[in-house]
Amino acid sequence: MSTAAVPQQARGRADRTEPLLKVENLTKHFPVRGGFAGAKQIVQAVDDISFEVRPGETLGLVGESGCGKTTTGRMLVRLLEPTSGKITFEGEDITHAGRGRLQKLRQDMQIIFQDPYSSLNPRHTVGKIVAMPLRVNGINPPGGVKNRVQELLELVGLNPEHYNRFPHEFSGGQRQRIGIARALALKPKIIVADEPVSALDVSIQAQVINLLRDLQREMDLAFVFIAHDLSVVRHFCQRVGVMYLGKLVELGTREQIYQRPAHPYTKALLSAVPDPAKIGESAGRIRLVGDVPTPINPPSGCRFRTRCWKAQDICATEVPPLTAKSSGSEAACHFPEEGILIEPEATAETVS
Repeated sequence: MSTAAVPQQARGRADRTEPLLKVENLTKHFPVRGGFAGAKQIVQAVDDISFEVRPGETLGLVGESGCGKTTTGRMLVRLLEPTSGKITFEGEDITHAGRGRLQKLRQDMQIIFQDPYSSLNPRHTVGKIVAMPLRVNGINPPGGVKNRVQELLELVGLNPEHYNRFPHEFSGGQRQRIGIARALALKPKIIVADEPVSALDVSIQAQVINLLRDLQREMDLAFVFIAHDLSVVRHFCQRVGVMYLGKLVELGTREQIYQRPAHPYTKALLSAVPDPAKIGESAGRIRLVGDVPTPINPPSGCRFRTRCWKAQDICATEVPPLTAKSSGSEAACHFPEEGILIEPEATAETVS
């Protein structure tokens, strides 16, 4: 190895310590009309969340349906305008970037949608769908657009000769691969994957997740991976953020979240993950009482307190900040589950 190569590698490692994407106090409220006489109300979909994603890293966002995961993902790629807060990409504030800046930003930030059946235009061929980002951005790659599209199809495990076929000729798993190829067309640095496997059969889920993991290694991609399946998230993500009713209630590494959860809600979620070694048993399962409150009128203080078995008076009056706990993760809880170890077998991976 030449001496000149060493400083360059050192600089590369230093650059990776800086966040690629930084989110600070991000909030999204939707005005709606309802109730008596159509009174105006506010849906607090996402409320004051902060996190970072580094180059090549995968951050998972998990939680029940309606907790704000998808809204967060759409704000990150600026498909939704934040109500308040700040989104920084590569050191640049993109929270309210204009149309011209957003067009350039799309080359570095892409999204994979949940439903492979509705996210592809049925009137367009696969070639036209995958080529769309290139044509919109006026990019003519070496060898031509068609050659680039066929390379992308082959990269995601599809036959390049299927360039002229239509989406209805493909299975759900194949359609999601087409969506992945489209997201890769501009060689992005980060991809928001919004429940990319939830609409697929379990056997196909494993194939798509393994594909994403291989692509991440080959292309040094960063992911914000949105899902409700904790087994899939454990298999794919290095760090995990747990959301409840628009709030980020816990954030930590995979090991911290899955083996030493600090927030009671995280512990309850993990207790519901099926364990193949304990089929038919209910020991250790935490059953939460009641339904998730409405985001139009969330509880005061800690939003989880109405379903939490550890709630006390302070939980109703003070919003718990997201702070470091003895388990190593950051949790928003006045009475965290300090140092409680969950054996890895209790949350066994189901994807291989």
